[in-house]
Amino acid sequence: MSAIKLNKSALDSLKRGEKTILLDFFADWCGPCRMVSPVIDEIARERDDVAVGKINVDSEPSLAREYGVYSIPTLVVIREGKVVGQAVGARSKEQILAMLNA
Repeated sequence: MSAIKLNKSALDSLKRGEKTILLDFFADWCGPCRMVSPVIDEIARERDDVAVGKINVDSEPSLAREYGVYSIPTLVVIREGKVVGQAVGARSKEQILAMLNA
């Protein structure tokens, strides 16, 4: 499965599922976001146990505020409806996987 672009209603629906969720808050104009994007897509293809979503902060500013996103890229891990991990800035694949496995 690949990463999906999310809005508020799609995220709410995803949160009702049982999978761990990895959110990538990004903007099209953000250089570090473009560096992280292929890694996020790769994780989405490799990890069937994780729902991976991308949220464009320019299109969904209310979601960015809700999750306290003030810098991008910001990665958020959600388990059982609760934020269990958050990281700001570009991260390597290993660092992102460590967030998911924590």
